Amino acid sequence: MLNLKVPEMTCGHCASTVEKAVKGVDPKAKVTIDLGASTVSIDGASDEEAVSAAIQQAGYANEKLAVTCCGSCH
Repeated sequence: MLNLKVPEMTCGHCASTVEKAVKGVDPKAKVTIDLGASTVSIDGASDEEAVSAAIQQAGYANEKLAVTCCGSCH
């Protein structure tokens, strides 16, 4: 799963634009958006760089968030 911070994603229109950008790279990706936190989680098979670039091309800067493990998977 890829988790990105998209600071300028602040409304439904922004969220829709970001989701369309992700789906343009990976139509089968599951996209979960949290507007309050300005984050997007992508569960799909696409290359992380391609997804990030597509979101940037849509007009939204983004950065990968570090994933912390809860410990239950070990």
